Amino acid sequence: MGTLRFLRENAPWLTAGMLLTFLSSFGQTFFISVFAGEIRETFTLSHGAWGGIYTLGTTVSAVVMIWAGSLTDRFRARALGAVVLCLLALACLSMASVPAAWMLPGVIFLLRFAGQGMTSHIAMVAMARWFVATRGKALSVATLGFALGEALLPVIFVALLALYDWRLLWGAAALIALAGIPALLMLLRTERTPQSMAAENQSVGMNARHWRRTEAFRHWLFWFMVPALLGPAAFNTAFFFQQVHMAEVKGWAHVELVAMFPIYTAVGIGSMVLSGWLLDRVGTARLIPFFQLPMVGAFVVFATASTPWAALPGFVLLGLTTGANSTLPNAFWAEFYGTGHLGAIKAMAAAVMVFGSAIGPGVTGVLIDLGVGIEMQFLGIAAYFVFASVMMWIGVTRARPALPAAA
Repeated sequence: MGTLRFLRENAPWLTAGMLLTFLSSFGQTFFISVFAGEIRETFTLSHGAWGGIYTLGTTVSAVVMIWAGSLTDRFRARALGAVVLCLLALACLSMASVPAAWMLPGVIFLLRFAGQGMTSHIAMVAMARWFVATRGKALSVATLGFALGEALLPVIFVALLALYDWRLLWGAAALIALAGIPALLMLLRTERTPQSMAAENQSVGMNARHWRRTEAFRHWLFWFMVPALLGPAAFNTAFFFQQVHMAEVKGWAHVELVAMFPIYTAVGIGSMVLSGWLLDRVGTARLIPFFQLPMVGAFVVFATASTPWAALPGFVLLGLTTGANSTLPNAFWAEFYGTGHLGAIKAMAAAVMVFGSAIGPGVTGVLIDLGVGIEMQFLGIAAYFVFASVMMWIGVTRARPALPAAA
């Protein structure tokens, strides 16, 4: 099927996926960090206290995701998505009206759980379940919502912060989330059922069956994948979380560093589309062991770059893995463990990633306080991604013969 025909025939479902990933932005680090200065000033928080609150709320959301993510196996995306968007709007309103610092961990939990966690989880499970032969295309199109939010929302809301109170802007975010509900219901008024059920019966995993979450958890392949699940979530988040400190250490103006972000986003979008196209042609098993290798080069460049322009190749390499990370891991769970219990299995993986996004900023911050420079940390992070890639290669190579196609 040609790309234009695919987009035309599946526009409502693909647009619904993009809508959900875009709206997940309100619970993502890149959006919440826009208001970090105002939040710290309002509640008189140190950097460490704010980081601790963020880590606590995110960690709790990761734990709850293990249970809540399995709801995608029991409820339609249409109904569950509407409920989660209501919860996301409530989280934004809570941030707009939070009266005391002791309530912030609960607000961060709601934002991270409803936004980063469930809203994006529903979209990715739906794409992986509804589409089989074109799963890569569907995932790459749906995840464009992430890139769109990352490219537009920080710029827009930073500009609005110069004109309006930060609490008012969180109220606006709540209205945007609520406006997504009728749009989602309209797009999914004809959900891909029973077609999705037919696809489930065809899309089995290893040993030609649908794996349950407990089985996947006990299976050795899952544990070979854990370092790769943690890595991008932990250290991509930590890189952007520590961007001001990095600029200070390097002696660069912060705006010079931020000027590289659009290039990173553009490369990420290109990588997202390319990885989805390749996924449908050569399969996840051949691609996934190598997709984090660009992160090795990225952090070596960040550690050694002496000027902002010297750091540019690092942003290009970072974007390559970030884009592929939006498609390959999501397809991996469907391809290796089947789609019968995909929501529950992917929820377990999502919890690991959310936990990674919680510990990354905390670990790097503690190391900075202990005197471990950010450049030295970047070299350690590069070594970590070598380790994660080797683990993936070993695990996938051992498991690949059990895939239906191999059999």
